[in-house]
Amino acid sequence: MGSLPLLLLLSLSLLISLSSAELSQKLGVCYGQLGNNLPQPSTSLHLLKTLKASRVKLYDANPQILNALKSTDLQVSIMVPNELLANISANQTLADHWVRTNVSPFYPQVKIQYLLVGNEILSSTDNVTHLSLVPAMRRIRFSLKSLGFKKIKVGTPLAMDVLQSSFPPSNGTFRSEFSGPVVEPLLRFLNRTKSFFFLDVYTFFPWASDPENIKLGYALLKAKNVTYTDPGTGLTYHNLLDQMLDAVIFAMKRLGYPDLRLFIAETGWPNGGDIDQIGANTYNAATYNRHVVKKLTAKPPVGTPARPGKVIPAFFFALYNENQKPGPGTERHFGLLYPNGSNVYPIDLSGKTRVREYEPLPIPSNNEPYKGKIWCVVAKGANLTELGSALAYACGQGNGTCDPIQPGGKCFKPDSLVWHASYAFSSYWAQSRKVGGSCFFNGLAVQTTKDPSEYNYQLLFIFQASIKKS
Repeated sequence: MGSLPLLLLLSLSLLISLSSAELSQKLGVCYGQLGNNLPQPSTSLHLLKTLKASRVKLYDANPQILNALKSTDLQVSIMVPNELLANISANQTLADHWVRTNVSPFYPQVKIQYLLVGNEILSSTDNVTHLSLVPAMRRIRFSLKSLGFKKIKVGTPLAMDVLQSSFPPSNGTFRSEFSGPVVEPLLRFLNRTKSFFFLDVYTFFPWASDPENIKLGYALLKAKNVTYTDPGTGLTYHNLLDQMLDAVIFAMKRLGYPDLRLFIAETGWPNGGDIDQIGANTYNAATYNRHVVKKLTAKPPVGTPARPGKVIPAFFFALYNENQKPGPGTERHFGLLYPNGSNVYPIDLSGKTRVREYEPLPIPSNNEPYKGKIWCVVAKGANLTELGSALAYACGQGNGTCDPIQPGGKCFKPDSLVWHASYAFSSYWAQSRKVGGSCFFNGLAVQTTKDPSEYNYQLLFIFQASIKKS
């Protein structure tokens, strides 16, 4: 008789453990809002369910979206904007006000599980905000506890650039300027509050920067005959994602936190991009995301080589292709859906659809770098008022950017705002692209493989026709 209660207790403990693991393996989507053509929140939440998402991450605490979430069972992550951190870190009243305004009206009807303080703070150059991060997190958590919201975990998402070294994974080390003043207090806070280290991790970027040495299949989690063995640990890696995750795990271990849980706050692959952006296509995006789903929903959990068998919760970036995101074209092409609600490619975030069960996708044509010339010209339908300001900006950067289109210059004619702006955009971009400059100009510019000097009159005709139609 004495062994029966113990047996029941062990069985109950096992059931709870399995239930917890199953819950943690449910995947979510990042719901960004940087688009002028996105559906209403109620429609977006319905679309999330069609993707079989169980979680949603917001980059703010949008009340319209939170009100719509009251009628769903989605687990929710909300965020304190970066610009508020410095003030909140120094003022408990402000932290209390933020929580009362953005959490109290919705919780617990909205299943808010995570409150993220800032977004990729350590990727910015603002040292004041860096040092404000952990104090702001402490104040936000104090506010949550004071109001009885003790189950909401507080965290902050960081990008891979928080590491000074990530290769081999066992050499993972946090950047020296952050390690002592920011990262150690952060890890201490996360460990004490039983929260997660939230990480934005993309295999696309290291692969795209070094496609000769990093095999595409290894970055897409589909390589069958490519492995890497870490000389420091002897651990064997079969994909780049595991390498990157373990680099962070070893960096935390180096500071004395070997067991702090990871949560993938963002991951994904671009389904499109600029002409000069290698590998950004629907085939690769679908392949990567489907294989990540397979990995993270596997039963039993597979974890990583450094943490085998551990559950890693995750959010996929992003719900939509967002047309107002700045930067290179890939930034506007991470969506699982187009703004009209249709799938960029089919995906089942529950993991119940096997990778081989999906219909074949078109074979990509841009997995090799484009070798021809590329120009940056005015986009069709660009606003003329905004175009004038963008032209002034490009010409104001110096280095003789616009000398040839000044009156009497060799490229002054045709004397047209569109032609002059196209010349200025190309000239500016040619000088700045090596240091991260993009051909975007707030949506006014687009890349082309056609020499503008050879078709500027055609460009003018198309542009003027588009203005008349609008």
